[in-house]
Amino acid sequence: MKVFVTGVAGQLGHDVMNELAKRGYEGIGTDIAPEYSGAADGTAVVSMPYVSLDITDANAVDRVICEMKPDVVVHCAAWTAVDLAEDEDKKDKVHAINADGTANIAKACKKTGSKMVYISTDYVFDGQGTTPWTPDCKDYKPLNVYGQTKLEGELAVSQTHDTVRVVNDQIGTPTYTYDLARLLVDMNETEKYGYYHATNEGGYISWYDFTKEIYHQAGYKTAVLPVSTEEYGLSKAARPFNSRLDKSKLVEAGFTPLPTWQDALSRYLKEIEQ
Repeated sequence: MKVFVTGVAGQLGHDVMNELAKRGYEGIGTDIAPEYSGAADGTAVVSMPYVSLDITDANAVDRVICEMKPDVVVHCAAWTAVDLAEDEDKKDKVHAINADGTANIAKACKKTGSKMVYISTDYVFDGQGTTPWTPDCKDYKPLNVYGQTKLEGELAVSQTHDTVRVVNDQIGTPTYTYDLARLLVDMNETEKYGYYHATNEGGYISWYDFTKEIYHQAGYKTAVLPVSTEEYGLSKAARPFNSRLDKSKLVEAGFTPLPTWQDALSRYLKEIEQ
C-alpha cells in the first residue's frame, strides 16, 4: 500500500510516517519546505521519500497526486496556530491552507480514486453544554477562524464523496425562471392587478425530492440522503418549513399555469447541455 502523507514536518504527520514504516507500508511524505524539515530524531521518517508540495497550489497538487497515484492520502497538513489565525493579515493564508488546500487534495484524490483521510477538529463545534459530540453531529458552530476554516475543509472532503445530504422537511415547489418570465409578460399585457402566487406545477416537494429528481434525470449515480434541517445545521439564515403556495388565483384570473417542475427541470438540463 502506497500512502502519501501531507504535513510531515508536524508531529502527527511525523508519527503517521513512522507508523507506516513500522508496518511495512510505502510512505511518502510532503510539506512545503524543499526538504524534510521535521524533527531530526533519527526515526524512519527522516530518511523516507519526501516531495515538496504547496497544497494551496491546485495545479501542483493535481500533478503530484496524479503522477504518484497513491492508494491513500493522509492529510495532516493544516494551519493550527489558533490565535495567530485571528490576525487580519493571516486570515487569507489560513483559509488557503485549511479550506482551499484541503479541497485541492480532495479533488485530486477523487480523480485518482485514492482514499483520503482528513483530520478535522473539535473547534468546528461551539463547545456549549456537557454532552459529548457524536461523530455524525452536524450542529456546526465554529467560534474562530481556525474552526471555521477546518470546517470548510471538512465540507470540501465530504462533497467529493458519492453521496449528498439534502433537507427533507422544507416543502414547496421549484420555479423555473424561463417559465416565470413568460407569465410575468402575460401579466403585463393585462390590467389584472393584485397579489398572485406563482411557481411551476407538479405538486409540493422537499429539496430532497427535488435533488433526487435532478440526479435521476441527469443520470447521476450519487446517493441522495434525506436529513432534517436541524441535522443539516449549516445555514446561517433560518429557512421556512412550509413554502406551499396556493396558485388558484392565477387560473381564476385567466392566466396559464406554469408547466410542471419535472418538465421544467428536463428542459433546463437540456439547455445547459448545449
